[in-house]
Amino acid sequence: MGIISVIAAAAAAWIFGAVWYGVIGRRWMEAQGLTEESLNRSDPVPYIGSFICCILVAGMTRHILAMSGIDTLGAAAVTGLGLGLFVAAPWIATNVLFSVRSKALIWMDGAYPAVGMTLMGIVLALFG
Repeated sequence: MGIISVIAAAAAAWIFGAVWYGVIGRRWMEAQGLTEESLNRSDPVPYIGSFICCILVAGMTRHILAMSGIDTLGAAAVTGLGLGLFVAAPWIATNVLFSVRSKALIWMDGAYPAVGMTLMGIVLALFG
């Protein structure tokens, strides 16, 4: 059941990412300095690669939950939120701060792991 819960958790976060970046897409593209013409939406590599990354993150999140003895929905959600908000998002913020890109990317890209990992924690608690 472990691998199924990891894949389900990864799918939840990945789908959230699609929704999130769908909602903020235009502002995100502006902040990145991208245009519709500069994107290649038919290239499957970013989509497949991002799902593989979600599987890796979900697998490690499952490991952290198991090693910590966390098995309740609330504790798993808070742990996911904490990992996203206080581990993943600061790394993103650091990358953006040293780049020449818009600092608005800090909240745009930082919200994705915060919410995505919260969802991972919830799914892992429900199915893990």
